[in-house]
Amino acid sequence: MKYDYLVVGSGLYGSVFARQATDKGKKVLVIEKRNHIAGNIYTEKIEGIDVHKYGPHIFHTNNKTVWNFVNKFISFNNFTFSPLAKYKNEIYHLPFNMFTFNKIWGINTPEEAEKIINEQRKEIKTEPKNLEEQAISLVGRDVFEKLIKGYTEKQWGRNCKELPPFIIKRLPVRFTYDNNYFNALYQGIPVNGYTKLVENMLEGIEIKLNEDYLKNRQYYNSIAGKIVYTGAIDAYFDYRFGNLEYRTVFFDEEVLNVCNFQNCAMVNYTDKETPWTRIIEHKWFMFGKDENGNDFPKTVISKEFSKEWTKNDEPYYPINDERNNSLYLKYKELADNEKNVFFGGRLGEYKYYDMDQVIESALNFSKKEL
Repeated sequence: MKYDYLVVGSGLYGSVFARQATDKGKKVLVIEKRNHIAGNIYTEKIEGIDVHKYGPHIFHTNNKTVWNFVNKFISFNNFTFSPLAKYKNEIYHLPFNMFTFNKIWGINTPEEAEKIINEQRKEIKTEPKNLEEQAISLVGRDVFEKLIKGYTEKQWGRNCKELPPFIIKRLPVRFTYDNNYFNALYQGIPVNGYTKLVENMLEGIEIKLNEDYLKNRQYYNSIAGKIVYTGAIDAYFDYRFGNLEYRTVFFDEEVLNVCNFQNCAMVNYTDKETPWTRIIEHKWFMFGKDENGNDFPKTVISKEFSKEWTKNDEPYYPINDERNNSLYLKYKELADNEKNVFFGGRLGEYKYYDMDQVIESALNFSKKEL
């Protein structure tokens, strides 16, 4: 065999494993069907700005092992994620906190906010059966109607009553004046972008772009002892039981000849009438300044739209409802019986992972495998 491991996909899971295996003296080939590395965390320089081409990614973790690992390859800035929500012509702070509650109800103290929310929570008398009930049980109907319902239904293409409650269980709700979205010890954006992070991780490792493993798997299986596959698990098995469902997103990207469009990295549009879910202004992930500390004279914005996934689209969000989870278990049973093929990452495990969770999963697998 020419290679000990073939890694299919150059996103975080594949890149972390490739690095670990190479450092253990293994011969590794990474193949990628796109024309660039880094999967959905790929960033591209436009007007000097690191543009998140597949949507905003803010690195955050409480896992010191993961944080120390990524910092071996790149430095992080101290960006703190504090998005805004726009409902019609009203602007609200996220995550839901005292600034939000003050704007909605005109109250100033945690006691007043809790009293209103506790009263509205009484509407849900049993264990929440869907996302709408879960949201109301967390923050009450007023917040749900203004800041959750429209955004969520645009994002998932389904009524909130048809969505599982777990989607919103991790929603941050705070009775403090704190706009830091993530309750994480470590947070930031890689200096020079995520592509540079992955590039540094894959240094010295052979990579082939524009290579589709599934179209040429017989050849690739013949040149490597083991396969680490990070693509869609149902595609690997030729959709034998039918396809797993995803939501996908697409972007309307614009370079604007202004210094400042919204003065915020991200604004969610929570009314149902606005067709996009959010607008990202990428320069603010870099505090609006280049590496020499100069203001960027232009700005790049991306309007994000959500739609149902088809086989020609990039899958983003697994729809982990009962039907899809049952279907995934059928594919997992097949995967567990594959000899010398390992499935990992968001698509390989049909699981919505944050970046740190992907890295942790890949490190754990590396430890076990290597």
